[in-house]
Amino acid sequence: MNTIFLFTLIFHILLFITLTLPSSTASSGSWQILHNSIGIPAMHMQLLHTDHVVMFDRTDFGLSNLSLPNGMCRHFKNGNVSRTDCTAHAIEYDVASNKVRGLFLQSEVWCSSASVMADGMLVQTGGFNEGERKVRTYIPCSNSSCEWKEIDGGLNVKRWYSTNHALPDGRQIIIGGQGQFNYEFFPKSSNDKDTYSLPFLVETYDKFVQNNLYPFVFLNLDGNLFIFANNRAILFNYKNNTVVRIYPTIPDGGNPRCYPSTGSAVMLPLKNLESKNIEAEVLICGGAPIGSWQQTREGQFWEALRTCARIKITDPNAMWKMEDMPRGRVMNDMVMLPNGNVLIINGAALGTAGWEQAVNPVLNPFLYKPENENGSRFEVLNPTTIPRMYHSSTVLLRDGRVIVGGSNPHQYYEYKTSFYPTELSLEAFSPPYLDPMFAPLRPKILEPSSQANLTYGKYFRMSFQVNGTLVTDSVYVTMLAPPFNTHSFSMNQRLLVLTTTEVNTTGNSTYEFNVRTPISSVLAPLGFYIIFVVHQEIPSEGIWIRISD
Repeated sequence: MNTIFLFTLIFHILLFITLTLPSSTASSGSWQILHNSIGIPAMHMQLLHTDHVVMFDRTDFGLSNLSLPNGMCRHFKNGNVSRTDCTAHAIEYDVASNKVRGLFLQSEVWCSSASVMADGMLVQTGGFNEGERKVRTYIPCSNSSCEWKEIDGGLNVKRWYSTNHALPDGRQIIIGGQGQFNYEFFPKSSNDKDTYSLPFLVETYDKFVQNNLYPFVFLNLDGNLFIFANNRAILFNYKNNTVVRIYPTIPDGGNPRCYPSTGSAVMLPLKNLESKNIEAEVLICGGAPIGSWQQTREGQFWEALRTCARIKITDPNAMWKMEDMPRGRVMNDMVMLPNGNVLIINGAALGTAGWEQAVNPVLNPFLYKPENENGSRFEVLNPTTIPRMYHSSTVLLRDGRVIVGGSNPHQYYEYKTSFYPTELSLEAFSPPYLDPMFAPLRPKILEPSSQANLTYGKYFRMSFQVNGTLVTDSVYVTMLAPPFNTHSFSMNQRLLVLTTTEVNTTGNSTYEFNVRTPISSVLAPLGFYIIFVVHQEIPSEGIWIRISD
């Protein structure tokens, strides 16, 4: 560690001690350590419909702290030196039992991407070195026999720092990556070419920093893709390979938001699904100002962006609307909660993404309430004690908790010799709605049972229980597509507010109504979702459902 960096880091740590945000008072969330060590730093994370979470790191940093089962080992070359590694660099975490099982990755998955297919299979794409054109599949199971399977040459080009998104026809689109200004599909149909050029990625490329890696991608209501890279956005018809629309640039001086000037983005809840005027709105928060990446190489850590930008991408006259977070934040994750609010978590106040390129961890999550008026949307929640810097990850669980893991802001594993050591712990954040004081308001779903199979545009009966007084006009149902999270972006994250009939009382503290599934795969691509009943913004534990044709 160089002297300039050392003294700069000490200064900012002292500054951080004086600037740590005060926590809120009542109902500000709570933290719980699930594991002091899961054996790996969780760089990538995906919740599966078995209530297992697959997490993985890179495979060429040395030995992890978790041995592979059954004497399995990976044999590979690092330069001209042959090496053997008998430790796991991926795990399967069982939420119910709080147990971890090591998984065997055969090739390098560093900074890769993924999405879940309609049948629940996790498809992971790309990586580094020998893994850059691999496709790996993971089929969930309940008997601890699941393992990765690898497809050599599954990708047509190298994919490193790409973004995946599920499409209405059941395929995935894989967009961009370092040195790749194109996209491709998996699996490929008979009419697909190998790759399709995407000049927008050339136009948004910064030759010094790039800033267009892990682009933010969302499926719009017309079937086109909203793609945001660097500081610009387009609406893109991936079928015809044409730009349908160019959106205005965020009015903040052209500051970048994508990796390595890493902010985060979500599509806000899709509502009024039966209306012809349904709207889709995107929120982008945090990042690093222009020039920040270069400055960190000189030991100077600029303040992260404090701004959020929000735009109705379905509005013909769409314009960005700006607002400020309580504090600047880079490498922040944005998690859609079951009640439609957004949790902003992880990251740092100064610097940018990269090896030793950020200081001053922001330990307090922020809660963003999109239905409130601008200026009153943010709440500061209770802090963790563990910095979650570069290479941390997070996902929402079916019970409403948010699990957080990872943080490895160094080249190779450094457990004791760094200000921000390689982090092997796994913790859970319980948002304010899980406070025991809200137990009387919390619904419990009685019917349908979990893993129900549903089809598009059909009503199904849902019954639930609330022990306290029910306010019927504050009851709604949400449906979440669990995302793949890495590098501060949750790919495929999507929350819908479903259409319901009036609530009827069926017994002592029990109620029912009919709920309609989305009408098409453009609103909700085929696959597994979690459904929640929400009462006065307090969600039930969710149930898994599968939507098929």
